[in-house]
Amino acid sequence: MTTSDIRELRLQNQHLAAPQFTQPEGLVYYMGAIQSQDYAGGKWAIAQRLKGANDKTIEDAFTRGDIIRTHVMRPTWHFVHPKDVRWMIQLTAPRVMKIAGTQHRQHKLDHIVFSKSEKAILQALEGGKQLTRDEIAKELERAGIATNEQRFIHIMMQMELIGLVCSGGRQGKQFTYALLDERVPATKPFDRQEADVELADRYFTSHGPATLQDYVWWSGLTVVEAKAGLGAIKHKLNNAELNGNTYWFAEQSNLSATKSPGAFLLPNYDEYIVSYKDRSTTIAASNLNKADPRGTIFNHTIITNGKIIGIWKRAIGKSKVNIELIPFAPLSNVNKAAIGSAAKRYAKFLGLKDFTIDI
Repeated sequence: MTTSDIRELRLQNQHLAAPQFTQPEGLVYYMGAIQSQDYAGGKWAIAQRLKGANDKTIEDAFTRGDIIRTHVMRPTWHFVHPKDVRWMIQLTAPRVMKIAGTQHRQHKLDHIVFSKSEKAILQALEGGKQLTRDEIAKELERAGIATNEQRFIHIMMQMELIGLVCSGGRQGKQFTYALLDERVPATKPFDRQEADVELADRYFTSHGPATLQDYVWWSGLTVVEAKAGLGAIKHKLNNAELNGNTYWFAEQSNLSATKSPGAFLLPNYDEYIVSYKDRSTTIAASNLNKADPRGTIFNHTIITNGKIIGIWKRAIGKSKVNIELIPFAPLSNVNKAAIGSAAKRYAKFLGLKDFTIDI
């Protein structure tokens, strides 16, 4: 296996190359979770992996509750399938809470504050209500709970992690919360071992080839937990060695499928990049600071042949979107044409008639 093989298999398994799914919920279930703290970027990430999807397709699915946005893993927001949200939170929440502990102490958040918050939020939302952040903050203040910006964020994240609330539909551009038990029908419970195995299965099937260290990063689980999950599914996976690392991937992965065409304009935090601890197969070390001085590659990225060749920005107008390309090196005419096709797909996703590109 070569680094080129790894990139090609990841494009296939993540359904960027030759998408097969038509509905957001099917793709999200397959992927396990799709990072989405940038909501607009998360919708574009889903749409690029679907056949014929646009912004409205994803927004409607979110409004109906076909996909849920909540805190699981690391911690950050992810889109998850309703059938998965409870067992996934139960598996990953202990680690997320531990990571958040320092912030909780800094903002004087303890079990007493969280208990009072839980009661106030439950009372405010019960009966199928969906309230905006400002509306919930007012309810907390009425209960005597201070809600400066960071304090409120951590209170609501804790409410997500204990399984009290999840995303409701948006009101205009405002996000709302709903009670998880009212928003999501009851599902079959998983014990911790079952959940550990299920998450590993989803990850290596949809994100492979990947290493154990990649999975530890993506899931936020301990090395012991991640090893146990991977160990239980090794019989279902292929593996290959490259540069001293063992890469695991689903048996149905193959290089005989059609090679991924053209270019991609991936959003920030896209799973193709953010779900791997080691990103060296995707970007040359000499370009890392150009992609993101933080070394995290959390910007919008230009992808050709599975590699990051630059970053991009966009300005969305009423009838067209302007895309600014910041390539690491001069673009060939072939790459310019491929990126033009990707820009056209993005404009169509937004429901806009036209686009312009500046380099």
